[in-house]
Amino acid sequence: MITKKDVQYIAHLSRIHLAENEAESLTKNLEGILTYIEKLKKLDVADVKPTSHVLPLENVFREDVVRESLSQNDVMNMAVEKNKGSFKVPQVIE
Repeated sequence: MITKKDVQYIAHLSRIHLAENEAESLTKNLEGILTYIEKLKKLDVADVKPTSHVLPLENVFREDVVRESLSQNDVMNMAVEKNKGSFKVPQVIE
């Protein structure tokens, strides 16, 4: 059983300040969560295959198709600023 003292200890370790009413509320919430987990532990899951998702998923990506790309000149013509065949962007790292 989770006590208010346990919640306050965990909050202290986590460096979280809890008001008195928050500690009481969290104590009830955590107790409810642990009770529910105990119920789940009693389920027979021997015949249930482990899954990472509840729905069967397939790769939805399109097939790669080789096609002609833009030339460097065409791309550079669209650039706002350029410098020696490269895009010029604002410096973000000092």
